[in-house]
Amino acid sequence: MLAIYKKELRTYFTSMIGYVFVAFFLVIIGIWFFIQNLISGYANFEYTLSSITFIFILLVPLLTMRLMAEENKQKTDQLLLTSPLSASSIVIGKLLAVFTVFLTAMLVTCFYPLIMTKFGTVQLGSAYASIFGFTALGAAYLSIGLYISSLTESQVVAAVISFMVFLFTVLMDGMAGILPTDNQAAYIIFSLILIVICLVLYRMMQNLTIAVGTGVVAEVGLTIVYLLKPTLFDGSVVNIFKWLSVISRYDQFYYGIFDISGIIYYLSITFLFAFLTTQVIRKKRWS
Repeated sequence: MLAIYKKELRTYFTSMIGYVFVAFFLVIIGIWFFIQNLISGYANFEYTLSSITFIFILLVPLLTMRLMAEENKQKTDQLLLTSPLSASSIVIGKLLAVFTVFLTAMLVTCFYPLIMTKFGTVQLGSAYASIFGFTALGAAYLSIGLYISSLTESQVVAAVISFMVFLFTVLMDGMAGILPTDNQAAYIIFSLILIVICLVLYRMMQNLTIAVGTGVVAEVGLTIVYLLKPTLFDGSVVNIFKWLSVISRYDQFYYGIFDISGIIYYLSITFLFAFLTTQVIRKKRWS
């Protein structure tokens, strides 16, 4: 794992990717910090961080697109697959390397609340709680980007898909307000989601029987619940979209609250997609 970590970290800082990411990240945060906290006089640094969550849509795909896609394209993944390293060690090494680059920018960000204390009273507790939440949010996006990169050989495709997925997570909370709330529409939407899940399963495992079997069992169960108690589906799509919204989880940090449930949610997303990436590597190793 340590060898993978050092290799990936060296790659980021021997090429321009690491420097470009950190530079653009700090420029964007610096602009919002200057406008909101220094010019407008807001004493809450969490307002600045909440305003720039879009930064993940723009910059994280740049950082994660090459993690696995480049290995797949150059066939150097075969060296990894035949190495004595476990699949989880490979994933953890790569994820820690990309997180280190991100953390480098966040460590610089930690000085901004201290700068604000020179101009007035600042709630450092809520400021650093928001920084911690922002870091956990970034870890979740990095893990998702790593998983997407493992599914393709093209860095461009990985970047575009990551951008679209991240954009969807940002818009998810707003989309929940325009979705139908009746139980029939909810049943149809859940059925479509099951189809997508089955396609992902097939893409990961290349086993049509398991993918179709899982879909059939899940659809039968969904239909039985719908027929027995359709009222359970009333407004369920809206509630699930709001619950799954990655960005809306940061709202508590915006209000200066250290939200434990939000941190657990972000860590769960991080571990989930790290696990999925591990399964992709294991599948390649045994195929």
